[in-house]
Amino acid sequence: MASQGTALKGRVAAGEKAVRTPARRRPAAVRRDPERTRENILKAAQVEFCRKGLSGARVERIATRAGANMRMLYHYFGNKEGLYLAVLERVYERIRSEERKLDLGHLDPVEGMTRLVDFTFSHFARNPDFMTLLGNENLLRARYLKRSKKMPAMTSPLVAAIGDLLGRGEREGVFRSGVDPIQLYVSITALSYLHVANRHTLSTIFRRDLADPDWLEARRAHAREMILGSLAPAGDGGAMIV
Repeated sequence: MASQGTALKGRVAAGEKAVRTPARRRPAAVRRDPERTRENILKAAQVEFCRKGLSGARVERIATRAGANMRMLYHYFGNKEGLYLAVLERVYERIRSEERKLDLGHLDPVEGMTRLVDFTFSHFARNPDFMTLLGNENLLRARYLKRSKKMPAMTSPLVAAIGDLLGRGEREGVFRSGVDPIQLYVSITALSYLHVANRHTLSTIFRRDLADPDWLEARRAHAREMILGSLAPAGDGGAMIV
């Protein structure tokens, strides 16, 4: 009996010990966020392409900066050229998206044109990477941008919105007739781009700090005056710029 009691106590004690021992937990599964990973890769790639250009960029550095592995980079973009094109499309998508938020179709023609000039002027000033990428791609003669299937769909609404502003302005008698929307947008871009892209050389040549806030505000006012002046009907003293 004593031996049976001892055995029973041993089993009970062992059972108590088993109950007190916590079970091992499986490590929580890491939740993947494909969209976030893709965006991180694009952001890292934009930095790399701006600093090194297409030829000097290295996908290894991009993957490291993005905190992603090479397999995921190639899975999303195929190769370095595919990633470069995706970066180009991304910066264009950003400016087109911001332009749509201006809601030009619901603005007075003069106010809408003024807002478009101001937005374009500010966008180039705030986004030097955009200018760097455009400059690099122009050196390549738009070799990769020509492959984009997204660009026509991104660009046509902007041209239509400018055409609508011009049409309404003409009917209201505040804009002259015969202005080409694309010619006009290229002029707006030129007035917003050149002083930023060539800031250092122009500042040196003219001994004027083109990064000075007061100079930039004067430049913004000049850009508005040039664009709106070129659109004014001839009888109102507008310059007949074609």
